[in-house]
Amino acid sequence: MPVLKKSALDGYVKARFGSTAELVAYGPIGKETQGARYKQYGYGAPIRLTFRTNGNKTRQVVLGTMSPGPFGHEHPADRAQAMLMDYDCYSRLPRHITALDVGAFTARGELMSVAAAKEFFLLTEWSEGDTYHKDLERLADATRPTPLDRKRTQALADYLATIHRVKRRDPQLYRRRLRELLGHGECIMGLTDSYPHRYGFITEELLQRIEVACNAWRWRLRRQHARLSQVHGDFHPWNVLFRRGADFSVLDRSRGEWGEPADDVTSMSINYLFFSLCRHGTLKGPLEVLFHSFWDRYLSRSHDQDVLTATGPFFAFRGLVLASPLWYPKLTLTLRRKIFRFIENVLAVPRFDPADVNRYCD
Repeated sequence: MPVLKKSALDGYVKARFGSTAELVAYGPIGKETQGARYKQYGYGAPIRLTFRTNGNKTRQVVLGTMSPGPFGHEHPADRAQAMLMDYDCYSRLPRHITALDVGAFTARGELMSVAAAKEFFLLTEWSEGDTYHKDLERLADATRPTPLDRKRTQALADYLATIHRVKRRDPQLYRRRLRELLGHGECIMGLTDSYPHRYGFITEELLQRIEVACNAWRWRLRRQHARLSQVHGDFHPWNVLFRRGADFSVLDRSRGEWGEPADDVTSMSINYLFFSLCRHGTLKGPLEVLFHSFWDRYLSRSHDQDVLTATGPFFAFRGLVLASPLWYPKLTLTLRRKIFRFIENVLAVPRFDPADVNRYCD
């Protein structure tokens, strides 16, 4: 981790409390460095800063930092979220110490305040192209895939096989990602909570049964931490921009850079099924060809046959999105029933077989 430097702390104190402020001592509480000693401290322990202001008035404040850890603090964004929440809520609680500022460390170890911020934004570059879902809409009414359709499908599979080769050894992070698949507000439980009390055949009992089955999968997979890989995290057709030929860019990487490869593979492949179900009520025609082409290519390039034993809860997550009355309000109950049959059937088998996809919908 970076270290706290006296020069950076002194500059921050002057910027925050006035140009006459002078840092007198700093360091872990009870072990402060004084005078001209330039001892440095790492992040994690609270640091007490003692400084003089105009008129030689002495003041003390505490600078809190956070180290990476396995309890939802693995990523810099996790730690930023915790600090922003603390700043926002400390002063609203009676008798709580006052939060004076919230800030960040720059790449040079300098401290900058972000206390005035209310909402954050992200600025990205623009990329030309058409989202891949347009291809799938066209293919739902086509008689056969074109050579370009095949190349694009293979390019997507190759891309995933390539990024998934980058591994990370972190058992706790792999378990966290499985835990988030179930309990994160954007994932399975967030989705089941968004369903109406009853929607046709979709009852609370059905949704609860799916949650229970997904948790059983979490326990089944949690020891497979060697599978932790570089992932996109939201690899669906609306997040892929194709330009000429098979050249594409990806958008909106979500929920972190590490996870289970099955997340990406199911996110894309279920859409070949979905667009065909919408048009034909089954997987057939060019979308069936590309569904199998995608899986065959990914398995041959990734050499990861074990991904087939990890797809269950990830297919359930994506299926809950596609069958959702909130996200897809115009689907028929018949189509939603097929998606739920697919969810329950893939959760019920220990290994997904791409050749049986239509059977899973029946």
